Amino acid sequence: MIQLHGFAVSNYYNKVKLALLEKNVPFTEVHQGTRSTDEAVLAASPLAKIPYVTTDQGSLCESQAILEWLEDAYPQPPLMPADPFAAAKVRELTTFIDWHLEMTARQLYGSVFFGAPPLSDGNKARIRQELEKNIAAFRRLAKFSPYVAGEQFTQADCSAFNNLPLVGMATKGAYGEDLLLAGGVDYKPYVKLVSERAAAQKVAADRKAAQAKA
Repeated sequence: MIQLHGFAVSNYYNKVKLALLEKNVPFTEVHQGTRSTDEAVLAASPLAKIPYVTTDQGSLCESQAILEWLEDAYPQPPLMPADPFAAAKVRELTTFIDWHLEMTARQLYGSVFFGAPPLSDGNKARIRQELEKNIAAFRRLAKFSPYVAGEQFTQADCSAFNNLPLVGMATKGAYGEDLLLAGGVDYKPYVKLVSERAAAQKVAADRKAAQAKA
């Protein structure tokens, strides 16, 4: 059986967990923190990042690689369009969400969420400029009709559902306004829609419970 290693507060852990639940793939969860120096962890995830999975075939890290494997190994129900170009557009959109939105906003998390010293005005201005540029680009790609890539729930939604609210909260905390909303990305009705799915409800409930214990 697949074992999913990480913890329920992690957005990338929940990206993979949501895909597993949507596909009805049996799995167990193994709590694993970050920055481990344990050789068994490093053998599975050489940068000690989470999530990673262990399987009968071996281990696999990096959330998007895990989702691609899941799609090949468990094709039903699909989380990617059958058309190759449409599937590529989903991958394109996922890249924008993970790398150009979330990873850029992640520079704010320390001071906004974890009590780290405030960023300098120069750093905050630099991050804001980059985010505003990337949000404008994302707006050109995102469809929200009703899902982020179109009519079908896809891998891009596994990313968007777990990452867009974080970007919104981080920018609200750092700048006093949600830069997604300010940039014309009205993602909140979309998040509400996805929240009606049983798999998303499970992810959200487990995340809330884990946050309460922290």
